[in-house]
Amino acid sequence: MLPPPLSADDMARIARFARPRLYRRGELLKTAGQPSEGVFVLLGGRVVIRRRVGVVPGERLAEYGAGEYLGELGQLANTASLIDAEALEDTEVLLVPTEGLRALIIGEADLGARIMQTLMHRRALLVEAGLIGPLLVGRPGAPQLVRLQGFLRRNAQPHQHMAPGDCDATWTLVEQYGGGDDDALVVCPDGCVLLNPSETELARAMGMLDTRDRSEVFDALIVGAGPSGLAAAVYAASEGLKVVVLDSRHLGGQAGASARIENYLGFPAGISGEQLASLACAQAQKFGAEVLVPVEARALDCTRANPQQALRVQLADSRWLQGRAIIIASGARYRRPPLAGLRELEGRSVWYWASASEAALCTGQEVALVGGGNSAGQAAVYLSQFASRVRMLVRGEGLAATMSQYLITRIANQPNIEVLAHTELTELHTDDSGCLAAGSLRDRRTGQINTTGRNCPMRHIFLFVGADPETAWLEGCGVRLDDKGFVLTGTEAGGEALAMETSVPGVFAVGDVRSGSVKRVGGAIGEGAAVVATLHRYLTKDV
Repeated sequence: MLPPPLSADDMARIARFARPRLYRRGELLKTAGQPSEGVFVLLGGRVVIRRRVGVVPGERLAEYGAGEYLGELGQLANTASLIDAEALEDTEVLLVPTEGLRALIIGEADLGARIMQTLMHRRALLVEAGLIGPLLVGRPGAPQLVRLQGFLRRNAQPHQHMAPGDCDATWTLVEQYGGGDDDALVVCPDGCVLLNPSETELARAMGMLDTRDRSEVFDALIVGAGPSGLAAAVYAASEGLKVVVLDSRHLGGQAGASARIENYLGFPAGISGEQLASLACAQAQKFGAEVLVPVEARALDCTRANPQQALRVQLADSRWLQGRAIIIASGARYRRPPLAGLRELEGRSVWYWASASEAALCTGQEVALVGGGNSAGQAAVYLSQFASRVRMLVRGEGLAATMSQYLITRIANQPNIEVLAHTELTELHTDDSGCLAAGSLRDRRTGQINTTGRNCPMRHIFLFVGADPETAWLEGCGVRLDDKGFVLTGTEAGGEALAMETSVPGVFAVGDVRSGSVKRVGGAIGEGAAVVATLHRYLTKDV
């Protein structure tokens, strides 16, 4: 995690974007749970990094000296510090605040690229190491624990985990707060303790969220941080527009749950959805875009009945954000098949994505996967590394019509993946503990249930059966939808709408939520990039 030392020339170039500071021995440069002022470049002295919560609270993690700098990717978003940084002796630093850091990365190409690479590398190491950040206390596999681990991991947030019985302190905490076998306690970096918090409650306690009332008007207000929304944020912010992008769940949308995307241009070895989303988010923040997650859009007001004549988005906490233009990139929500008992098993045995957290629960077990598209294929290949057997339940006669050939080939070469064509799941069966044990399967050609004479064993089931557009928040604003609820744009929207513009002037739609879009990662990113040119035409047409 320690960066290569900076040269004297590097220091001189950084000084243009920084201000000098002196910290006396024992003073804190960073305080866990409090907003960090920026990146600290050490001119002299020594600084020790300690974690506030964890197996050994106050444990020393690293030490920095002259020529080195403190900071990671969180400094681009000005989020709360995850650690304490204490001066071991009188220490002179150059403090590079968030705005100065962005200016440095853009203005000093070579040096900025080196610093950016270091910040990203550190964040990736911190996420993988699990040594700092909020401490999650819960039984491995507990539904609440898996939910919170998934949220933090998919938003590239470092975190720690301990089981209740790992030490006396965690056991005492669980008893004190009344935690049960399925629960999760969270000890945040600032010391506050939460029992089964919602994602928003956890994000607020960690300092991830900007909770201020915002009166400014953004050039582009983007709803959805999937591939299309993040692409629009990168291209709009890189061209000097004031941009904010928000999402109610996590970075990356449905693509963020892909274990490995192998047919996206420029990544011959493949890249996970989490990695792609994290890199795109960092790129957008580098250019000055604000990324607010988890923040839910509840309504769109297109009346422009305000002094700025701006479009407005109401948030779940009743605040409003204003934009000269809105980009709808809210994607789609996972579709639930009509199976009795399905909701009760969600978060325990039923999943809509296959990340590391869910895959670990499948080790040595038989699992089933419903769906025949690329997302299902990527998940099946990934899960086959953990599960003893993966059964793919496909309604059609095979995978050729719905899946890329490279995935079909890979599935055929996995001895523990079985493709059951013309098959649909009709019933779920649980064991005495209430966990999924088996499912009933129907042959769609004959209508016969369980042709093998018994229920199909499955301890976990992964559902990839399509998605419905996330457009309920648009109700009543005048944005026209097609008969399936997707947003109409361009000539289909009527009037004089520009490319990817909706029936409401200044409101655009990209990605999976747009009617007629190609439901692929590459297509979504292309639309996010392309809409910026149309956005410029709209913003400058009356200038």
